[in-house]
Amino acid sequence: MINIKDNLDKIKAQITQACQLNNRLVNSVQLLAVSKTKPIEDIEQAYQAGQHHFGENYLQEALEKVEHLSHLEEICWHYIGPIQSNKTKQIASHFSWVHSVDREKIALRLNDHRKDAINENESHLTPLNVCLQVNISEEKTKSGISPEQIFALAEVVNQCDNLTLRGLMAIPEKNANKAIYQEMSQLFSELKSRYVSVDTLSLGMSNDLAIAIEHDSTMVRIGTAIFGQRNNK
Repeated sequence: MINIKDNLDKIKAQITQACQLNNRLVNSVQLLAVSKTKPIEDIEQAYQAGQHHFGENYLQEALEKVEHLSHLEEICWHYIGPIQSNKTKQIASHFSWVHSVDREKIALRLNDHRKDAINENESHLTPLNVCLQVNISEEKTKSGISPEQIFALAEVVNQCDNLTLRGLMAIPEKNANKAIYQEMSQLFSELKSRYVSVDTLSLGMSNDLAIAIEHDSTMVRIGTAIFGQRNNK
């Protein structure tokens, strides 16, 4: 039987080790638990073990979890999957973070829908935290903008009153070489120099956590190493 608390402790130890090796503060890297396809009970276990940030890819499944776990006051939901136009209203209403913005149209729709959600629930909603997804390995099967498109889209997001530009997200190809991570680090550094709100590089998963932290990742997205093998979707 999977011990989620033990798994979280192991991942945190890996993060600590990677930070120490690269002379970084341990608290400079946040752990995002990727809970897609996992049952509500697993998320509750992780929450009770101190994990409060969770990433979801599948909207309908995520909405059920958000509703069932609304009693967990400090839980924070991140949407990390591809975004279709017809999903923007629900994403803007139910998530605190979106990591996968890759089109101006999506950014503008999220902004409009977040405004509506804030007006309806103004007591607790703040502007939506946004990362731009970069297809850094130029894979045809993955979403994301090219590095050359980052700064034009960043300016669109920055002009949106109901969005906060937080940084970049990328999923490098498996066994990507160091140059890919170096490029993401450089792009992140340049974006930070242009926008004071930028502080997040969402980079690194179970198989590349260490190299991502070596190259300035501030948020690693870990699923299998916490919850076990993914359930079929």
